[in-house]
Amino acid sequence: MPPISMLIKPASSACNMKCKYCFYNAIANNRTNAFTGMMSIEILEKLVKEALETAEGHCSFGFQGGEPTLRGLDFYKTFIELIRKYNKKNLSVHCAIQTNGVLIDDEWASFLAENKFLVGLSLDGPEEIHNLNRIKQNDHASFNDVMRAARIMTKHKVDFNILCVVTGRGARSIEKIYNFFKKQGFRYLQFIPCLEPIEQERGSTIYALSVKDFEEYLIRLFDLWYNDYIKANYISIRHIDNTIRMLRGEPPELCSMSGCCTIQYVVEGDGGVYPCDFYVFDEWRLGTIGVESIAEMRESEQARSFIEGSRVLPEKCRSCRFLGLCRNGCRRDRMDDTGLNYYCEAWKNYYDYILKKLRI
Repeated sequence: MPPISMLIKPASSACNMKCKYCFYNAIANNRTNAFTGMMSIEILEKLVKEALETAEGHCSFGFQGGEPTLRGLDFYKTFIELIRKYNKKNLSVHCAIQTNGVLIDDEWASFLAENKFLVGLSLDGPEEIHNLNRIKQNDHASFNDVMRAARIMTKHKVDFNILCVVTGRGARSIEKIYNFFKKQGFRYLQFIPCLEPIEQERGSTIYALSVKDFEEYLIRLFDLWYNDYIKANYISIRHIDNTIRMLRGEPPELCSMSGCCTIQYVVEGDGGVYPCDFYVFDEWRLGTIGVESIAEMRESEQARSFIEGSRVLPEKCRSCRFLGLCRNGCRRDRMDDTGLNYYCEAWKNYYDYILKKLRI
C-alpha cells in the first residue's frame, strides 16, 4: 500500500457553530443518521492501528467535523499514545486539525504545539465579513473567539494557517480580507469557495458566489499576491502555490486541482468510511473500521466507481488550452447536465490573465 491519509470526524456532525454556508450539515441531514455519535476510543484504536500497519513510508491523520475539539482534549492525548504504540514501522506521521477556534485555550495550544499538529483556523476576514455567516449556536458572533484562538496559538508557537470561505460578499471584498490577514501577520492562507447544499440550485442562497464574482476574486487576489511577491513579501495562498507548482511541471498537492479523485478515507464517528468529505452519503459508504480492512475498502466497487466517475472529461475540456492547469476542477463543482465545472469561464479567464502576467 502507498502512504495513507485518514480524515477523521471524531464528533461526527456535532458543532458549536451554525455557519450559514455549512455544507456538512446539509450532507449529514441527507443521511439515514445525521449524527453518528462521538467516536469511541475503541474505534480510534482500530483506526490508528490499521492505518499504521497498512501505510508505507508516510501516514497522515486529519481531524475535522463538525467541530473536532468537541470530542475533548483527552481523546487526542490518547490518539498520540496510540501512534507511539502502533507505529512499529517508524513511519513519518503527520497530524492536522481544522477548527473554528471557539474551544482553543492554553492547554489545547500547548498540546497542539508539543505534538506538532498543523492547525487550520477558520476565519473569513475582518469582523464585519466573518460574522455575516460564522455564528455560534447561541446566535452570538464568533470573530472575537477566533482572534483569541489565533493569539493563543501564536503565543504557544502552534503551526497554523487560515481557512477562509469565499462567499459573494467575501469575493467582492477580497482586498479588505487580504490586507486584514496581512496586518494580522497571517502568511499561510487557504481560500475555499462556498458551496450550496447539494440538493439546491447553484446561486440560490444569500451567500452564493457567482461566476462573475469568482472570476474577479481570482484575478484580484492573484494581483495582490503578485504585487507582494515581487517585493519579496511572500504570502502562501494554497491554490496559487499549486498553480505555480503545475507551471513548473510538478503535480498539485491540492486534490481539487488534480483532475481525478482519490480515496480520502473520511471516517465518521461510528467508524463508517467514505471516499471524500463532500460525499459522506449512505450510498458512498466504503465500509466500517474494524469490519472491512483499508485494503478491502480501497478495492471496493464504491471506491472504483467514485474514482472512475471523476475521470469523465467533457469534450469542451479536451480542446481547451487550459486543460493541463484546470483539469475541470473539483468533482463537487461539476454540473449534472454538462459535466463542466460551474466556474469554467471564471477559471479560463483567470488562467489566461495570469499566464499573460507571468509572460508564459
